[in-house]
Amino acid sequence: MTQVRVRFAPSPTGFLHIGGVRTALFNWLFARQQSGRFILRIEDTDQSRSTEESIQAIIEGMRWVGLDWDEGPFRQTERMEVYRSYALKLFEQGQAYWCVCKAEELEARRKDAEAKGLSPRYDGRCRHRGIATPTGEAALRFKAPQEGQTVVDDLIKGKIVFDNTVLDDLIILRSNGYPTYNFSVVVDDALMQITHVVRGDDHLTNTPRQVPIFQALGFPIPRFGHLPMILGSDKTRLSKRHGATSIMAYKEMGYLPEAMVNYLVRLGWSHGDQEIFTRQELIEKFSWNHVQTSAAVFNPDKLLWMNAEYIKTSPPGQVAEALVPLLEQAGLGDEVRKVAAEWLAQLVVLVKERTKTLIEMVEWVKPYFGEAVMYEEEAARKFLTPAMAPVLQKLLARFEALPGLSKSSWEEGFKKLVEDEGIKMGQLAQPVRVALTGRTASPGLFEVMEALGRERTLIRLRQGIARAKAGPS
Repeated sequence: MTQVRVRFAPSPTGFLHIGGVRTALFNWLFARQQSGRFILRIEDTDQSRSTEESIQAIIEGMRWVGLDWDEGPFRQTERMEVYRSYALKLFEQGQAYWCVCKAEELEARRKDAEAKGLSPRYDGRCRHRGIATPTGEAALRFKAPQEGQTVVDDLIKGKIVFDNTVLDDLIILRSNGYPTYNFSVVVDDALMQITHVVRGDDHLTNTPRQVPIFQALGFPIPRFGHLPMILGSDKTRLSKRHGATSIMAYKEMGYLPEAMVNYLVRLGWSHGDQEIFTRQELIEKFSWNHVQTSAAVFNPDKLLWMNAEYIKTSPPGQVAEALVPLLEQAGLGDEVRKVAAEWLAQLVVLVKERTKTLIEMVEWVKPYFGEAVMYEEEAARKFLTPAMAPVLQKLLARFEALPGLSKSSWEEGFKKLVEDEGIKMGQLAQPVRVALTGRTASPGLFEVMEALGRERTLIRLRQGIARAKAGPS
């Protein structure tokens, strides 16, 4: 059997769109499942819009979500002579012709056709002129079939029949020598031996234009599959008005790549009622038969839920590693470099049930860095009062008398003091919480002490006592 060869071929005209990532992901899963090859090809022939920055954004986005490629990245601008040679081959075979119609003439004819309710396609006036060596600007057009049908057995949509009478004589080589999309993509897919072309269904109308070019050049025709679009909540095409559409924006917002992959696969594909999949499960269970034929609706709340699940269940060290760049952005770089990776993973365990994104996690772990506490003023005024100073001083003395760090011994000493003073747990717990974290909300108090360690717990208690004695500022 022929080895499966698939490709992801984005145009570098902006950021890597999450719809593009989903297309790449489906191709990647199929290649990995079939022990095939996944090829990355950058379609950068649009000189006016393609940028080097966008190419790097594509590569960065692919790497972030863990979609590795087996070949590439190829760039079309490095293959210009290849396209030109195949375009001229079609001309020599009598399957392409030179067109010397000027742009303004074509635009005028297009408008005239639309005004008459006719198709705005090229009227074919240069098709039979037999121009062999054009002088001045000329484009090379493909002689599209003018009768019969093009039938595509789509992997996702099933059998689709296109009427050839509506096909246009496409430009395959522009007057500046650059190939057009529909031509270069055929040459690339053929020479790269692509067996399955799976892309968004916005390309569906390109398929009947490309199949005749494959046939004219004597190339095998790959299997085609067209993925339904991703829509926003208002059922229109997903765009910035629905929220972030760049894959890297989700990294900046504190999403885990594993959660993004899981969510994007489920956005248009299913396997029973299962929601959460490991990467290996996705590879094993993926099937074109279970890709839905209707458009998928992007649900930010569902994505947020999934991200929270991944934060809870992923290895703490892995989450901690992803957290580091965001901590650095929050100005904690120097503090992060002072601590061990194991301690950072311990912090993740401490707060993971309370956070849905890594950005939220940054806010939850901030209080644990450094020795000094940044108090929320309202919390300090309410709980670090002169009346509380003596009780806090007694707690400090009991803790100082303990020889080492033990969560159970901290807790035992704390409860004994509450009993001795005849007060409720909350009456002491909240002032201590504010003293240790600067806030009224935190994980369990003794887990907080364990994360801070003996010395910093004592230092922060002393600072809290000093603040309580000073009274309202």
